[in-house]
Amino acid sequence: MEEYDSQKETEEVIDPERLVKNVQKKRKLRKTRRKQSFFRNFCRFCMTVFLLFAFVFISKMPQWYLDKNIFTVSNNGSVVIINNRIVKSYKILALLKKLEVPDVPIYMAGTDSIEKELKKLAPVKDVYIRRYAFPARLQIIVKERIPVLTVSPDVNVPPVAAFSNDGVMIGREYLPLGKEFKTIKVLSYGNKGDDYTKWNGAKVKEIQTIVKYVETYSREPVEYIDLRDPNDIYAKIKTVNIRLGKPDAKIYERIQRIPSILPQVKLVDSKVKYLDLSWEKVNYLKLE
Repeated sequence: MEEYDSQKETEEVIDPERLVKNVQKKRKLRKTRRKQSFFRNFCRFCMTVFLLFAFVFISKMPQWYLDKNIFTVSNNGSVVIINNRIVKSYKILALLKKLEVPDVPIYMAGTDSIEKELKKLAPVKDVYIRRYAFPARLQIIVKERIPVLTVSPDVNVPPVAAFSNDGVMIGREYLPLGKEFKTIKVLSYGNKGDDYTKWNGAKVKEIQTIVKYVETYSREPVEYIDLRDPNDIYAKIKTVNIRLGKPDAKIYERIQRIPSILPQVKLVDSKVKYLDLSWEKVNYLKLE
């Protein structure tokens, strides 16, 4: 037992030199860690200051701001207008000239006023605006109404108005339309009890339906619809001018008689002024 205790005391004796070295080593390690911690904190501080100054500097760069002449100088590259086939770009810029250009970075610039102004134009149905930076610029995407009718006082007179499929009138200032638009030509004086400026979507739909019926039963395209007398309608196809009469509930029944009489028109030697379908059950040809 005494030998065991003696041996244990011997094992518990610590070498002083070794103890000193361990203490110095730990002290050096703590000092190194403090230096590393200080260096990391200093780097974080410097990086924060740098990023802050960089953010301020970048946010003040002119590439973030729209050109003050964006709406007054054409082809300046700061504004691009696309998808406008009826309203010319110069008309859009002329309308936007009165707007104040935002004096804030492009990502903070509001576009509601631009959309509101452009929607005042009759052909414009909707507007989408994209904002870009470096340099700051706008892309205005215009969604226009689709014209389906054009109105003229006479066959040989250029159109004075057009109508979209939702019944909105497109004025003379936007005419003539491009060749890509296929519209129904309607003759109307606008002053004989049927002012075309008061037409709506229902009226446009009625004219489209009449034309569709005539083309279906005649198998010929309609060249124009004559509404100069709103109570006595004519539809002109290649073969003959067709008198449809009043636009009442039975007009479509009268149109359905076209296939039975049209072949006879083609056999007549004399020049036919019009095919009269305005009567209840009687068809006849009016010769010149």
